[in-house]
Amino acid sequence: MAGITKEQVLDTLKTVRGPDLEHNIVELGMVSDVFISDGKVYFSITVPAERAKDLEPMRLAAERIIKEMPGVKGAMVALTADKKAGAAPTARPTPPQPQPHAHSHSHAPAQQQPPRAGKIGVPGVGAIIAVASGKGGVGKSTTAVNLALGLLANGLRVGLLDADIYGPSIPRLLKISGKPKQIDGRIIVPMENYGLKVMSMGFLVEEETAMIWRGPMVQSALLQMLREVAWGELDVLVVDMPPGTGDVQLTMAQQVPLAGAVIVSTPQDLALIDARKGLNMFRKVEVPVLGIVENMSYFIAPDTGARYDIFGHGGARKEAERIGVPFLGEVPLTMGIRETSDAGTPLVASDPDGVVAGIYREIAAKVWAQVGNMPLRAAPSIVFE
Repeated sequence: MAGITKEQVLDTLKTVRGPDLEHNIVELGMVSDVFISDGKVYFSITVPAERAKDLEPMRLAAERIIKEMPGVKGAMVALTADKKAGAAPTARPTPPQPQPHAHSHSHAPAQQQPPRAGKIGVPGVGAIIAVASGKGGVGKSTTAVNLALGLLANGLRVGLLDADIYGPSIPRLLKISGKPKQIDGRIIVPMENYGLKVMSMGFLVEEETAMIWRGPMVQSALLQMLREVAWGELDVLVVDMPPGTGDVQLTMAQQVPLAGAVIVSTPQDLALIDARKGLNMFRKVEVPVLGIVENMSYFIAPDTGARYDIFGHGGARKEAERIGVPFLGEVPLTMGIRETSDAGTPLVASDPDGVVAGIYREIAAKVWAQVGNMPLRAAPSIVFE
């Protein structure tokens, strides 16, 4: 049987009536770009913001009818809110904003302004920490994995969300394969390894699949992986952000009550320039910067024990002092980190008593000490904007 096509999906969705009860959701221009991978169908429906809650049955109907199509193995359908959507067959929806679903308590510094309407947390999750970098290639994902395991080793209940929609690497770093299960056909059960609960787009599509998505679909998929996953009770959820300052970063900063962000950089000036961009982005959107990690800080030759500052040394520490944020620690460049990352056996789990594992646990302790000193943020009211 030939694979399902976008045209077949759209034809099927023409049987789902829109908010006006006269035209279907395709005619009304409410369906985003349809993405199909490995028999699974992904798309979002843009709905009027003031009716988003009432139109959840329409989303369920669209998801159900697509799942019933021959050749379809599953469907992920999200609502995105827009004030002008579904007005008439000729209406062209403006870029949608992700639709929040639930909320919980989280953490924020005392000086931070109250969260804007729409910053809705994740039920059962105490604090959400973003691990970010201004550029790729600085070891951000490796740091995020070992930071999460360090928090776990320090006695916390920890989850890890891979927010890099276009290039998910957490499944390989944690040696997790297979597809997650779903509860009632919608809520995703996170995968687990080393005691971490984990969710990644890499579990839903094949490793070599290119995710050719525009911003609105990325936002919808991210928030669905965040809020429609059975995380259970967690003290902290670590989010591995993609490099840069794009759609994912803005979605997380504007839609999710982040307890703070950890910036990862290497010592050289070029990496620090990009790290400053990421740091300044979080500051502009009022997300606390918990500190900077200097990754690949130095190299110890395994045969002689001689130390080499391959990328320079101390640049991240000086930058942290200059801008007034905590310096969290120096992680060396070692063969062990590279080998265990490639093998999916991160050092904090595979060599918990080693020197590098101790460094990651110290960084985790510093991060959590800051989060723990922050007052609980009052849960905001759900307001659709």
